Amino acid sequence: MSCSKFLSGVGIGVAVGAALAMSVSPKPRCIRHSPAGKAIKAVAEVVDHVADAMGL
Repeated sequence: MSCSKFLSGVGIGVAVGAALAMSVSPKPRCIRHSPAGKAIKAVAEVVDHVADAMGL
């Protein structure tokens, strides 16, 4: 077995494994539209308003 055939096989295996992992992995959810995302945004706005009122 030559070294180049081994390395090409390893490369193909890594590429196929990565493609399979990306196709099976769950899709990321957008946190801005979830209730938790809205709450985080509201808290950030309150902190900004308080900081402005304190002159920070």
